[in-house]
Amino acid sequence: MPSPDIAVGRVYDPREPDRLRVLVDRLWPRGLRKDAADLDRWAKDVAPSSELRSWYGHAPDRSDEFARRYRAELAEPERAQALDDLCAWQDGRDLTLLTATKDLSTSHATVLAEVLAGRPRRP
Repeated sequence: MPSPDIAVGRVYDPREPDRLRVLVDRLWPRGLRKDAADLDRWAKDVAPSSELRSWYGHAPDRSDEFARRYRAELAEPERAQALDDLCAWQDGRDLTLLTATKDLSTSHATVLAEVLAGRPRRP
């Protein structure tokens, strides 16, 4: 069985067919009604801490250090459990991790997609 595809997108984008949509921001996106989001899940427990998010501020010169710190946060027991829960729920289906961030290349969702793609598959 092929590995599921994990993509990153903006929460404001329309749903792609046959893909789960999971918001991975800690805060609800501005200007978006909950009924208009068309989400399958809101996984705010895998988002970076407020402190890390504030420190980062999407400054390009901090992106490598942000990715390192965020990966360390994801290894903490509570977030690791939330990551396990997300993987179990995904159950091999294609997934789009959603964020309100405008620049996806500097987004935590991109780091999270890399982490999920590198996790061993469940039997």
